Amino acid sequence: MRRSRNVTVMLRTCLTLTCVMLIVGAATDSVMADQWPRFRGDNGTGVSELKGLPTSWTESDYEWVVKLPGVGHSSPVIWDEALFLTTALEDGTRTLHRFNAITGEEVWSRSTLLEVPTLHGKSSMASSTAALDGERVYSLLADDNQNLVQAHTFDGELVWQKDLGPYTSQHGIGVSPIIYEDLLIVMNEQAGPSSIVALNRQTGDEVWHHGRPSKEVSYSTPMILSLDGRAPQLICAGEPGGVISLNPLDGTEIWTTAAMPLRTVSSMVYGNGVVIASCGSGGMGKYMRAIDPTGSGDVTATHIRYERLEKEHLHYVPTPIVLGENLFLWCDRGIVCCVEMASGRTIWFERIGGGNYSGSPIIVDGKLYCVSEEGEVVVLSAGPEFREYGRSPLGEGSHASPAVANGRLYIRGFQRLVSLRAKSMVEAAGAGK
Repeated sequence: MRRSRNVTVMLRTCLTLTCVMLIVGAATDSVMADQWPRFRGDNGTGVSELKGLPTSWTESDYEWVVKLPGVGHSSPVIWDEALFLTTALEDGTRTLHRFNAITGEEVWSRSTLLEVPTLHGKSSMASSTAALDGERVYSLLADDNQNLVQAHTFDGELVWQKDLGPYTSQHGIGVSPIIYEDLLIVMNEQAGPSSIVALNRQTGDEVWHHGRPSKEVSYSTPMILSLDGRAPQLICAGEPGGVISLNPLDGTEIWTTAAMPLRTVSSMVYGNGVVIASCGSGGMGKYMRAIDPTGSGDVTATHIRYERLEKEHLHYVPTPIVLGENLFLWCDRGIVCCVEMASGRTIWFERIGGGNYSGSPIIVDGKLYCVSEEGEVVVLSAGPEFREYGRSPLGEGSHASPAVANGRLYIRGFQRLVSLRAKSMVEAAGAGK
């Protein structure tokens, strides 16, 4: 009888361990398959389900730290073990780097020498984040005379290069390209002749061109919106042309709004039935617009659900982020707001300090991660109740947004790239004993 009980206990233990191993294996496979193919990940949402990422740490906790040649504000993009990042030197040399995302070892780099454009104090010549499709990496680099779109294979071969013409700006180029089906889409809104351009991502040939009015440079990266029962929409924002929805396949207009009152810098987000677009000046957000994207033609009078003004606290450079019913605004001067997205009602706001912010927040496992210009990583709860989890040093200043893939958080500073590894379920279980 005693022997029978022992056998039963052993069988139960084996089954339990098998289940745990299967769960851990599935979780590991899910994490390892994660991609971060453009600015703020898949379609720019900035949300990851990765578990086990620390909420506070020291510099000694970084898995690896890579010193970068030159400076830049672009964010890392990752496809499996291939991580891509851009840098620039003072002489105008722009470089695309490929690193091993697991070890941090550089695999190759490709450089292009351009003229040094006029830059804002918070800008760089490597501010545009590349885009990936699993076979090629697409990057933008510009000076006053040319706006180059380049396509490299993952092995570093330059497949094609397209010059979109002069790029007139006070701050240099900062918008990032996006991919939709066989198209590479570039927002080329500047002080000179402006447009939205779709290129064949295999050849670089122009597929369609949508002209835009010119005034202030836009740095708002476009987004693709797919709603049930409706054709996909390409949504772009700029000061003189307002927010516009196009058919991404041919560039025909679906709907548009009146002009934005000031320069658009942060990118748009969607959730709870509205698209959020904003603008500002002088390092502060001034105006935000929530648009119902189900209209057609000029929807200014019919589909703007609510507006938000500077006195209510607004972001300018950092892109907001959505989780569930809530919209989180990480403002440039260290105020964070949780907003009921459907109505625009403020749920909470807190002055978190830590300096100013130019990078955009991401959400990992229900928590907000954002890096200050001074290099402090702040982690907050992405929920209807304010909670601060921790503050950790990057080791240098940063204007970039974090990226998540391969079970790791990647953060780019002005001159270095770091990797912070999440704890696996097994490690987390062991730490809890």
